[in-house]
Amino acid sequence: MRITIHGRHLPGRQFCSDGELLHNVHVAVQVGKDSERPVPGDARSATWHVDVRTVVDGNGELDLRGPAIHGKRGERFLYLTWGDVDAEGGFAMFRRAKLMVADIDVDLLARAARDDGTLRAEVDLTDEHGGPRCARVRAPDVRWSVAG
Repeated sequence: MRITIHGRHLPGRQFCSDGELLHNVHVAVQVGKDSERPVPGDARSATWHVDVRTVVDGNGELDLRGPAIHGKRGERFLYLTWGDVDAEGGFAMFRRAKLMVADIDVDLLARAARDDGTLRAEVDLTDEHGGPRCARVRAPDVRWSVAG
């Protein structure tokens, strides 16, 4: 199965974090401990494709696994990580957003798993204060669907 994360309404390249002005803000999907495929904070949109495995546990419930899936069973999530990119391309993370697997409608998740389909997350990446969205992202700021 694949998860496509489509971010819209990015907040821009500048952000003040703990009194420090960041000039080259990017957002990336976190795979393991690495921030992969960073997108500038002033892009029109950002899209990431993540391959995941589905596992059915003893109770018949679906569980997602893979390098981009974090957390323990029942608390799995994907991270979108925000960082300031330096002249050498180094990514200094300053906040993260969690897309919770448990927040995905179980019927959508089952349909995507059954058809080896694609789950799609539409995420608003700017918070209510105009900054990079962080913490647990809930509806209506993320909307899940099955693509195709």
